Amino acid sequence: MNGNGISKLGINGLGRIGKLTLWRHVAEKSFKEIVINIGREAGKSLHDVAHYIERDSTYGAMHKYIYGCRGEKLIKEIDDTNGAMNIDDIKVTLLREKRNPAEIGWEQHGVRLVVDTTGSFLDPVIESDNPKGSIRGHLDAGAERVILSAPFKIKDKAKEMPSDCVTTVMGINENDYDPIRHKIVSAASCTTTCLAHMVKPLLDTFGAKRILSASMSTVHAATGSQEVLDRLSKGGAKDLRKSRSILNNIILTTTGAADTLALVIPEMKHIGFIAESVRIPTTTGSLVILAVNFQEDDTGESVRREIINEAYKKSAALDKRKYLRYSEEQNVSCDIIGIPGAAVIIEGHETHTRTAELTIDLERVAGVRKEILKEAHNTTIKVPITQAVIYGWYDNELGSYVNLLADRTLSIAEDM
Repeated sequence: MNGNGISKLGINGLGRIGKLTLWRHVAEKSFKEIVINIGREAGKSLHDVAHYIERDSTYGAMHKYIYGCRGEKLIKEIDDTNGAMNIDDIKVTLLREKRNPAEIGWEQHGVRLVVDTTGSFLDPVIESDNPKGSIRGHLDAGAERVILSAPFKIKDKAKEMPSDCVTTVMGINENDYDPIRHKIVSAASCTTTCLAHMVKPLLDTFGAKRILSASMSTVHAATGSQEVLDRLSKGGAKDLRKSRSILNNIILTTTGAADTLALVIPEMKHIGFIAESVRIPTTTGSLVILAVNFQEDDTGESVRREIINEAYKKSAALDKRKYLRYSEEQNVSCDIIGIPGAAVIIEGHETHTRTAELTIDLERVAGVRKEILKEAHNTTIKVPITQAVIYGWYDNELGSYVNLLADRTLSIAEDM
């Protein structure tokens, strides 16, 4: 149990992240009571909700997740009338009426801290009384702090991030959270969480000035936003591929990881960075392929794979919470599913580097003054560049993201 006065946790939404967040806090006995808002009826009774909670197609049964193969079912005392159940001696209350955060009524249930896992309320500039709902509505409903299990998305590009909002990734910039000033905290995304822990050791080892550019592709498991079978796109849909079946397709899509990464690691704002995403037909277990271009210095020693791997080994050894892990085994995606608290597992066996000379004609470089070109004996220069490719595994649901989200939740609870 967390060592503070926060005995109750509110969770808005009971989808993939909501359910697994419940699993994690029940397992750790983090709170005495958990209040979950699903905002609607589900099934014929609360017994059907319990059926959903205790089973998972990816991670198996909840009792086996917590207690192993000898564990027994944990949900008892199901009270459909009052929307309550007991899960491993944790009181869980289910709210089934309101979907608008402002109408949930957290104050009546004694909830001061809420984790919103719906993915529906991402814009922090929308007012709390918006009829379609707003993340700020939780504050009006009695919550003192709100944690968002997704990146912020401000639709009106003319507006800036409100001063009471902050984006953090545990182990990277968690101390950016100010318990006095910040009311709404985004825990970024699963991909940004992985990517941040891949990038930081490189910045710590080589410095931002030596990184000329970077790009990443995430080979990402399916999410709930995708279709099981092909469907006609909704009106105004921009990406027709999201309406195609995830069961039998590799689907190109987008990711906001590059923008969010710059929020948690400001040095990345000055480095050219591209992020892309490919969805594949798996339920969880994803991979970031990070390509980085380094400018070689005058020491004569190139950025070799051994140096890069050593940087990750060193960072992993210093990481007491084991958010960053290094492996020289030959893994596949199933091998990393469920590993608790691993933001990323570096596949050191596959780190690759190649050094080559980049020829630059100064006469074709914008911004070079003409008087400099006249004084130069040779306007062609050669710059040694090393490209490195690094692979990082992450369990985009429970193992990586949900566990770090739970750690963020507990750290905020301790400051309340």
